[in-house]
Amino acid sequence: MFELTLQYSNTRIKKMKNALITASTKGIGRAIAIAFAKEGINLALCSRNGDDLAAFREVLSVINPSINIYTAVTDVSIKQQLQDFAQGAAQHLGFMSIIVNNAGIYEYSSILNDTETTLDKHVNTNLMPAYELYRYFGKTMMAAREGHIFNICSVASLSPIAEAGTYSVTKYALLGLNKVMRTEMQPYGVKVTAIIPGSTLTDSWKDMEVDKDKMVLPEDVASAVVNIYNMSAGANVDEIVIKPTFGQI
Repeated sequence: MFELTLQYSNTRIKKMKNALITASTKGIGRAIAIAFAKEGINLALCSRNGDDLAAFREVLSVINPSINIYTAVTDVSIKQQLQDFAQGAAQHLGFMSIIVNNAGIYEYSSILNDTETTLDKHVNTNLMPAYELYRYFGKTMMAAREGHIFNICSVASLSPIAEAGTYSVTKYALLGLNKVMRTEMQPYGVKVTAIIPGSTLTDSWKDMEVDKDKMVLPEDVASAVVNIYNMSAGANVDEIVIKPTFGQI
């Protein structure tokens, strides 16, 4: 009887984990948030659209009423807003066990046809948030010898797309940052994983006619993230590439 009670007690007092996800109301970010909610993980979520955040919070509260959810309207390309979001998340939820750097933009343009602001916009959205959140939370994770950082990269991180040149450059850089993070965190047992999806059915394709059965779904990416997170303490997935069965679109 004592053993059974002890086991039950240990189950009840198990510390809940907290996950921070950028750009979390649509596409891959939304799917990952739902998957973590089902796992009983508290969530810190941001989006530029307050109505989307409020509506998604209600959805998540129905999926799992027991989790805590912190939301903040945030443009992650603006450093101060990103830092305010990180600070608020830590104050409301505590130690961040999981960081998912999901925010990104994709513009169909060759570098020679870019506008004067294209590079800055891509760097500030696709690369800077991951760098700043690493600097904000990295030393805490290092001291705790715990945590998992996921960087949502792209197949363009491996093979550049000329028609999306600046996007490719920043996604190459994000994969490079991922490798540096992993090398720096490895001695402390903090895991770092690059998620590298191919053609995925997100809003990037909303104005095009596509066959969803020939694309990666956001839920596929979310499934990979959760399964990687749930691996044993001694296992880390450095990189995972997820491509459409019939090839890139």
